[in-house]
Amino acid sequence: MVTFFIRRTIGAVLMLFVVSIATFLIFFGLPRLAGATPETFAARYLSRTADAHAQQVFAEKLGFYDPLWMQYGRWIKAIFVGTDYDYGTGIEHCAAPCFGYSFRTNHAVWTDLLDRMPVTLSLTVGASILWLVTGVAVGVLSALRKGSFFDRAAMTGALAGVSLPPYFTGLMFLYFFSYQFDLTAPGGTYVDFTDNPGEWAYSLILPWITLAMLNAAAYARFTRAGMLDTMGEDFIRTARAKGLHERVVVTKHGLRAALTPIITIFGLDVGLLLGGAILTESTFGLKGLGYFAIDAIGKQDFPQIMGVTMFAAFFVVVANLIVDMLYAVVDPRVRLS
Repeated sequence: MVTFFIRRTIGAVLMLFVVSIATFLIFFGLPRLAGATPETFAARYLSRTADAHAQQVFAEKLGFYDPLWMQYGRWIKAIFVGTDYDYGTGIEHCAAPCFGYSFRTNHAVWTDLLDRMPVTLSLTVGASILWLVTGVAVGVLSALRKGSFFDRAAMTGALAGVSLPPYFTGLMFLYFFSYQFDLTAPGGTYVDFTDNPGEWAYSLILPWITLAMLNAAAYARFTRAGMLDTMGEDFIRTARAKGLHERVVVTKHGLRAALTPIITIFGLDVGLLLGGAILTESTFGLKGLGYFAIDAIGKQDFPQIMGVTMFAAFFVVVANLIVDMLYAVVDPRVRLS
């Protein structure tokens, strides 16, 4: 088990290393191939009235004349231990870990990401619990009552949930529950959990439901299909022949086997959402990582885009690592792979 964990961890670290190289080359290597000069990058930190000499001086301070491998090395070092590099007048000093500095605000990208992380984390935790519990429960009941009215209604609702995008259901929820009936908080409202847990949940209930609808529908369909396959297996008939209670047969034998693929998609979904729930955050005006990414892309702020990309890659890779560990616990055969 220890060897399996070490092997998977090394693989995860190597994957993040490859992603970091690709990310850096895309945003700083490819523009050079397209004709961008060091002054081009430096000009993004300066006002539009800055002349060519000012751009040249600033490019030297930022190290844009250095080879790409040296720039990449400074960027990686800054991610882990910060930097003592003097970025010139107007750019804040970053002694803590950072992803560089924003073209627009000159703020350390690491600080901006951490400021927005609580919003995305709150949205992900609440929505993931909601869609996991609801989706799995509906899927199990539909499988046990195959062909019944509940099964047909649940699968029809699941099809609708998968088909409707979050920006549509989110706007409909806002219109009716927030602005027509005043039952929930309006868009753009967020209260930190440490300030008031009740207001925190109240401000996020609609985003949670909106995001959970899409994923719960998919989980219900996956769980139903898995349960239908599992409940027809020989070991289920053997368990019933031993006289075990039906509840034990369903939960301990049937559901455990059917949840194996659910572990995979749940880990990936949570990892992706921690990198930013772009559509949901934009619909509800939540200033999380997804909203931050859209704003950075619209303003072509390369350091911010790179920071979000690495954040998202980190969460996805860690989610895959956790899924591998859970697989090894659930199925001992995985440890031999």
